[in-house]
Amino acid sequence: MRKPLLLLLLLLPLGLWAQRPAEIPDHRVVLTDFGGVPDGVTLNTEAFRKAISALSKRGGGQLVVPEGLWLTGPIVLKDAIDLHLEKSAVIVFTPDKSAYVEEGSGRPCISASKRHDVRISGEGIIDGNGEWWRPVKRSKNSDEEWKQYLRKGGSVTQDGSLWYPFNLKHFPNVTAGEKSEEKLRAHMIRLTDCERVTVTGVTIQNAPRFHLVPTRCRDVIIEGVTVRCPWNAQNGDGIDIMSCRHVRISGCTVDVGDDGICLKAGAGQRGVEAGPCQDILIENNTVFHAHGGFVIGSEFSGGMEDITVRHNVFSGTDTGLRFKSAPERGGVCRNIRISDIVMTDIKNEAVVFQTTYADRPAGYEDNQAARTERFLPDFTDIVMERIVCRGAATAIRSQGPLSQIHGIVLRDATFFYNETEQAIDDPLSIQMENVRFLTF
Repeated sequence: MRKPLLLLLLLLPLGLWAQRPAEIPDHRVVLTDFGGVPDGVTLNTEAFRKAISALSKRGGGQLVVPEGLWLTGPIVLKDAIDLHLEKSAVIVFTPDKSAYVEEGSGRPCISASKRHDVRISGEGIIDGNGEWWRPVKRSKNSDEEWKQYLRKGGSVTQDGSLWYPFNLKHFPNVTAGEKSEEKLRAHMIRLTDCERVTVTGVTIQNAPRFHLVPTRCRDVIIEGVTVRCPWNAQNGDGIDIMSCRHVRISGCTVDVGDDGICLKAGAGQRGVEAGPCQDILIENNTVFHAHGGFVIGSEFSGGMEDITVRHNVFSGTDTGLRFKSAPERGGVCRNIRISDIVMTDIKNEAVVFQTTYADRPAGYEDNQAARTERFLPDFTDIVMERIVCRGAATAIRSQGPLSQIHGIVLRDATFFYNETEQAIDDPLSIQMENVRFLTF
């Protein structure tokens, strides 16, 4: 009995699910040793910088953030550093935007670039103070919530549909206009070109933009993390994996204002140069509100391959399994295996493929005319099985030509839909086996 199993293991790709965790030296310092004050008023940017610098000189180690409210500006991690938040420790980032502007660009709250062995751990909370950054749509807020934004000052568009955190009462502008300031809105935790990244246990909330964004990293482990922000937070993605290899996301809880767990691989030629998302395992996660529970796209010109998504729950998301792209943003998406997915109360589609996706940032109109027929999306070799959904407006939607959506298999699934069973442009795009569609 052992020989066939051994042969199967030998035939598996060498990198499959073999993520290497960050390795941190056995050195430990506490933020208070470097002048940190947890009173929620004192700015601790310099204390974080000094502590990380001291650990870096010793070859790395653990920076302990004790119980308390730690106000700070941007934190830059170095090689072999573990930013460890003890229980009841809260890092909150200053709403003073001038702290994040560098050479005309906005800096992430926490960042690391071209580093190895980066870890963020513990039981504490990292809060991005995103409400001071994000534009707000009037249609997504109650009267009382809208009044709360107006009390901060800010600017409202002429038609009253959008509020910008520009001309605020208590903080200066950092650009000449609301849209130029909007472009400075950075991701909360962005780790770029890093080797061995581990994020465990912490709660990450209220980001200015996306919450956790590993980009062109290798060996990424995200485990037992909670990601949360208001349901109507503009561009409030939860976990976005961009052009990374050897990634595991497990045991996480996501409740956000945009896509929940999302894979991207760049748009156009830049995406090709960044490379694919490859060798990804996403399992045992729960996504509450999000535009999509598990999402690929909209940009993945670098490609998607060797991805397994299993044993996840999506409860109250706008869509469940969401595959979206468009010309100039697409690439080849293949060898995707999705299984054992449970969905409840899905607002729109349980499963949706879309190759005509239009990206419309708040305050801007999408320019469809500018698109060409380059970098077309190619969704293929995708198998979805053992899926149960109770409550979705539409069970399955597929928008796009057969040349861009093909080789899709859906089997052993049950969908209880509220309005529409199927909305599929080409019936040949999705092969169904033992799929039940039920309604009232």
